[in-house]
Formats: sequence, C-alpha cells, structure tokens
Amino acid sequence: MAEYLAPGVFIEEIERGPRPIEGVATSTSAFLGETERGRTKPRLVTSFNEYRRHFGSVFADGKYMPDAVSGFFENGGRRAFICRILGPDATVSTRTAGGLQIDAIGPGAWGDRVFVKIVESSTKKGDTPIGFRLQVAYWQTPSPDGNYADPFDRTQPPRLPLPTLAEDFDNLVWDDRTSPDYFEKRLQDNSALVTVTAPAPLTTLPSAGFDKLTGGADASAAPGVNQFKGEDADSNLRTGLSALDLDDYREVALVQAPAAPDDVVAAVITHCEKSQFRFAVVDTAKNMGDPNSVDPRSKWDTQYAAFYYPWIWVSDLQSGQRKLVPPGGHTLGLYARTDTDRGVWKAPANDTLRGVFDLEYLVDDNVQEVLNPRGVNAIRRFPGRGIRVWGARTLSSNSLWKYVSVRRLFIFLERSIYEGTQWVVFEPNDERLWGRVKDTIRLFLRTQWRAGALMGVTEEQAFTIACDRSTMTQDDILNGRLICEIGIAPVRPAEFVIFRIFQNTAEAQS
Repeated sequence: MAEYLAPGVFIEEIERGPRPIEGVATSTSAFLGETERGRTKPRLVTSFNEYRRHFGSVFADGKYMPDAVSGFFENGGRRAFICRILGPDATVSTRTAGGLQIDAIGPGAWGDRVFVKIVESSTKKGDTPIGFRLQVAYWQTPSPDGNYADPFDRTQPPRLPLPTLAEDFDNLVWDDRTSPDYFEKRLQDNSALVTVTAPAPLTTLPSAGFDKLTGGADASAAPGVNQFKGEDADSNLRTGLSALDLDDYREVALVQAPAAPDDVVAAVITHCEKSQFRFAVVDTAKNMGDPNSVDPRSKWDTQYAAFYYPWIWVSDLQSGQRKLVPPGGHTLGLYARTDTDRGVWKAPANDTLRGVFDLEYLVDDNVQEVLNPRGVNAIRRFPGRGIRVWGARTLSSNSLWKYVSVRRLFIFLERSIYEGTQWVVFEPNDERLWGRVKDTIRLFLRTQWRAGALMGVTEEQAFTIACDRSTMTQDDILNGRLICEIGIAPVRPAEFVIFRIFQNTAEAQS
C-alpha cells in the first residue's frame, strides 16, 4: 500500500477485472533446408523477393527451398523464417581490407564470388570525408574468364556479366561508436552478403580496392539429421530446429522441411510435439505412383503433422519450364490464406492451390478411398474447379485429433491462453484471483465462439471453465498451484456430406 505522511488528496490506479487475451499468430512458418547462400541463423522474410535477396534463388537440382517459399507466398503466406541448413565442414569466405575483417554472411563457396571495395564517403565536411563507403557485389554464376569488372566504377562502361546483387553503404563512421552511422551498427542485419568487424580499433580511414573474398568452401556432404537439429551448447551458435526453440522465434506456428528424408521428418515432428504449439507439414516422397505404398502413419503416428500427396507441377523460377516440386510450401500458403480469410478452425481444404498447373499423379475417388483412412491428404484435379487440396487429416490414429483444424484450433487456444495469463504467476492465490482468471479466459473464449470456432448455440454448450476448490485441493494451494480446467467443444469439418433423397408419394384420398 502507498504510504501517506501529509494531508492531501491522492490518486491511485488499481487493477480489477479480467485482462484481455490477444490471439497469437497461427500462420507464421519456418522452412528448413539448403539455400544458395545466406546466414545460418533463422531470418524472417515477408516476401519472395526478400528471400531472394538474402538467400538467393535456384542453385542446384533437387533443392526445393526456393520453390517451397515461392509457393508459400503465392498462396497467401505472409511471414516465414528461413533456416539455412548446411552439411559439415563448410567454410566462410573472408578478406582483410583497410583494417576491417570482412566475412561472407554464411559459409559456402558462393562467398568467393563476393567482391568488396572501400572508398571515401561521398559526403564531406569541407575537404574531409565524414567516413567511408563500403560497396559489395555478388555474382551467382562464375564469370567464364574468371574476370569481374568493378560495377561501381562509373568511369568504365558496364561489362557482362553484371552482378546478381550489389550493395552500397555510404557515410559509414569508423571512429565514433556512439554514432548511429557507426559501421558495425549500420551493417548489422542490413547486408545480405557480408559481416564487417574491426579486429583492432581503427586509427585511419579505411580504404581498399575492388577485390574478392577467398577461402570459402561448400560442405563435404549433404546435411543430415544432426545438421537439421543444429544443437550447440552456445545458444548463439544453434541452427535449424534448435535455433527455433529460442524465444526470438516463439511466434513460429508451422514447420516444414521441403522433400526431407524420413529421419529429418521424424526430427521435425518430434520438435513440434515437444513444443506443443507447432504443427508440421510433411511432403510425400517423389515417384510414389502406387497408392498402396503410401502409408505415412506406419512411420509417424502423430497429431502434430499432416501429410500431402502427390508432388505438383509448377513453373521453374528461372526458366519458366515445367518443374516437379513437393507440395508442402504451397500447402502452407493455403494454411495461411485460410487462417486469414476464415480462421484457424476452418480446415485448409477444398480450396485451390495457386501456381500449380498439374499433378505428378492423378488421384480419383478409388485412390483416395485407400489414402484417406491412412491420414494422407490428397491433392486432386476437379474439372471446372481446378487443383484443390482434398483432405484435412492429421497423421494421428486417435480419432479425437484426426482433423488438422481441430488440432490447430487447440494449439491456437492453448498458446493464446498461455501467453495471455503470464501475469497470474506469483499473484496471491485466492478466490479473487480465481475469479479474475475465469473472467479473463471467458472473455477470450466468448470471442472465439462468436467468430465460429466453437460448437454450440450457447456459451454453456461451447465451453466450460472451472477454477475453484473443485479443481484444487488444499495441498495444491499450499504448494502454490493454481489449476484451471477448461472444456472446449471445437467445430469439426463436414468431411462426408450426405443428402438422403426419397420419393414422396401422396397417399390416395378416401
């Protein structure tokens, strides 16, 4: 309580009643796989153009990250964390120039095609430049003759090949760490190609001619499950799934590794199960023409993943030709579009996949009768209706959790309540707190019920909340436990629509 020592009028702000719970994001996705270039720490991108700037585009056959991310954004996705996965032994290209240590932002031989140049800043104070200018250029394809012209030298005519990406950072301060233009501050997370540090304090204005980084090398082997897990005792060095466990990426709700092998898929599913707030989308293998051989539930029985079949034909991102790619990225985009247009409780099915013009294998009713009970969500072509996702099941054998929308609705509700009730911890555990907790959760669930997420014509039919001595014993209270039990009636998709039609013959009049 406030302490009053002198007469007067005092104003106090007190807090009573429920606190609002804000629904968490449900469509922020994480993609794990190999990319042309870029850093290994997960990075948020909000468009495919942003992905191309930081991670490149198509770089090798059998690598589907660009296609998956492109399909995600084309189908309605808005936010994706990209987790670049590398095989073992990859090294970083580097160069020392003008007292600065310049490294490629990520490992790989691609860094040896990064060129840097350091000149005086274009802005001067009198005759003295206020800082320096760092210019960086990258060529995706090596020059046929091994020569690269300086694209920043305006006195020379442009020469092919032109750089794939060029960056120009002007007016960088080198001698004042408090300045917002200090080079380490300006370049942090702004360059898609390099990181710059000063091994020792700079005593003169940096300057260096146009030259490339060296020493980069690709991995000796393809990344395996250990690289996808990315475990490290130092949290700053974690990559892949381990990095996604950090608080910086807690908003991730969907996880996908395009065309991943079975052991990687198992690691992704385990990650989602441990998190309890994430859901995985799994691609079928390529060339699975026999539907009897498609049985993912024999490998993974989980309520935290969905499986999609078959692969899809799209336009190649560079040539425009037909290209066969896994369906996971496009499907995640459909998840995001459905969440935005309808809500997480709507099954992400019976909607078209944008950018898809054919399927690897055509699925008809007879084939789907084999696949559907196995938890395989088919992608089908319907005359006059386009190519649509025609399934909404998880990989769980538990009938309570067989629908994607039900599992994801509970993830949404559980995580929202978890995030929105953190204020309760260490509050006095008495009847007043129990009432506030019930009111807080009731207001949130009422909003979801009115939006159509819960079944029932009244609140009592849609949900129940108990937080009192019927849920807590005296031992619970003495040991600091507040227990609130919430019952929820989720809406389920109308998977089988049956119309019973009969002949209504009028009886003869007497």
